[in-house]
Order: sequence, then C-alpha cells, then structure tokens
Amino acid sequence: MHPRPNPIVAALYTLRDLDVDVVVIHGPAGCGFMASRMIEEAGVRVVTTSMGENELIFGASDRLVSTLRDAEFRFRPDTMAVIGTCASMIIGEDMGSAVRRAGLSCKAFPVDCHGCMGNNTEGAVRAINSAEAAGLLDPAEANRQRIVLRAATDMEHRCGMAGKDYLSPVSGPTKLKVARRIADTLSEGGRVAAVMLAKKELAYRFADVLAAVDEARDSLGGSTFLAANLDETVGLPRIRGYARDINRELSSRGVVLDATVGGLDEYAVVGDRMTRAVEGSGADLLVLAGIPHAYPGMGPEDILVTDQPRQLANYLSMGCGYAVGEISSHSLVMNTRRIVPTETGDTLRDLLRDGF
Repeated sequence: MHPRPNPIVAALYTLRDLDVDVVVIHGPAGCGFMASRMIEEAGVRVVTTSMGENELIFGASDRLVSTLRDAEFRFRPDTMAVIGTCASMIIGEDMGSAVRRAGLSCKAFPVDCHGCMGNNTEGAVRAINSAEAAGLLDPAEANRQRIVLRAATDMEHRCGMAGKDYLSPVSGPTKLKVARRIADTLSEGGRVAAVMLAKKELAYRFADVLAAVDEARDSLGGSTFLAANLDETVGLPRIRGYARDINRELSSRGVVLDATVGGLDEYAVVGDRMTRAVEGSGADLLVLAGIPHAYPGMGPEDILVTDQPRQLANYLSMGCGYAVGEISSHSLVMNTRRIVPTETGDTLRDLLRDGF
C-alpha cells in the first residue's frame, strides 16, 4: 500500500548515469516533475511534450517530433532519449517512429516504459536495453546492469520495503544514542567495523559515516575496519565518477579503506563478499551505512544508518534498535562532487569536541 519508486523515474536516472545529454518525457507536463528538477541539477536537460487532452484523443506523435527538433536546435546534444509515460502507453504512441521522422543529427533513441510496469527497476532495465540497442553501451556491461538491477529488486522484495504491505515513515531514535555507542567502543579499546553499502550518488552522504568513525578512532583510540563498495572501475560512466570523487576525498582526509568490495551499483550482489571481509576483522561493533539490509549478516545489535523513513520503520520493526535515518539525503547529494556531512557523523564529532 505504501508508495513505491516509479519505473519512469528509474529510467530517467539511468539515462543520467549514461551521460545522455537531453531527455524528452513524452507525456503530461507534470509527469516526473520533481525528479526532472533534480536531474537537471546534475547537468542533464529534461524537456516534456506536455501532452494534453487533445493529444490523448488524437495522438501526440507530431508534438513529439516537434519537441525533438526543438530540443536539438536549442541544446545541440550528442545524445537524446525519449521516455514513455502512462499517457503515451495508453494511447499506443510509436515513439521510435517519431524519432526517425524527426530526422535528428544526434544519436536519439526511445525508452518504451510507463508507470504501470511493476517494479521500478523495470524502467531502468528498459533504459539499459535501449541504450545497448543504440550503441551507447556494450553488451557485457548491459548484461551486468540487468543482473545487478534484478538482484536489487529481489533483495527489496526479500528484506526491504517492497516486501511489506505498509510501512509508516518514522524519524527514529536520535543520533546521540548511536554516536555514544561508537565512542564508548573505541574509548574502551574496542574495534569498530564501519561498512558502506550505498547506492550510486547516495555514497556522497554515507561515506561521511566512515570518515567520522575514522576521526573518532584518531581521537579516542581503539581500532577500526573500514570497507565500502567504492570500486572505481565498475559501473556506468557517471557512477564510476562518484566513486573516484569519494575515494579522492577520503584519501585527502587521511581515511584509508581496509577493503573495497564492488562498485556503487553492486550493493545488492556483493553482500556476501563484504560479510566475509568484515568477519575476519575481529570487530566488536558493526556500523552499516547506506543500504544495511544488503549486508546478509545484519543483526539487532548493529548500528544501521539509512536515508529512507519507511526503511527505518522496517528496521525498527525487525528489532534493530540502533537504526537511524539520514532523511532527505537524496536531495542533498544531487549535483555535489564532495562528501556531504551526516547528522550521525556530526553528532559523533560533537562528542569528540565536547571531550568525550
């Protein structure tokens, strides 16, 4: 019953990750409005055919052709994609025919998706398939993308929000509770394992948890084991760039990862590898940041840091009393190239400044 992510928006974000220059949403002006604003902050032009009642009755292919030509004239893109919507699907629009009729000089291709496809990842898979057909993506990477997307879907149905009928969003416990637990463990000479399994740009936020734990160790003693899915060689072009940014900044702060396990789109498939790495670290306390349920060994005594208020409710319902939420993280990381401080990290830093 609770709202779930939309396949249209998933396709839109995937096209951003492919560094497509312009995306045309073939539907009403308001379709994907909030996501489009954030995508444009990331440097992708998003326009709409603004379908109205007349187009729903008489068809909108002429309007799509006109919008495509106008977008090419205005923005001079190298690549342009057209995303379908519920409206264009219902009236049976042939977007491929309209793209061909537009006679564009840039590489343009349609992504045939709509909001009634089911899992949001189906929109991303359609975008991958279309990009592969257009020659933007080699078959090996396209196949890897399909594997990780479907693994993410399976994981969410198995232990995430998609597997629950209704979750009411919550704000959760205060960050002070978990910050004190980290500080207590380190000050007593214990070992804290801080693990990030994050999705794409959200890593700019959750990497701060690793940095804060590292700072606490320097101040309080004890030892740490730091691990993250920050492999710079894996993923679509923009995603690899995120990993490079974060690794570079962590290094500049003197933060050294003990293990790099997978890329920023592989959170759903590297959990077992991450678990094996952590189990050998001898940690007294485990901190999981990003998508904690991607870590198979997640337990009630672990500290969990997520960004979703409904996911936070899910963790709390599972008896994970040390789960906290970094709410609104997605809006904070759009168009950034630097690590964004978390409330959890800053609370831990406040304890250090106050002479914990």
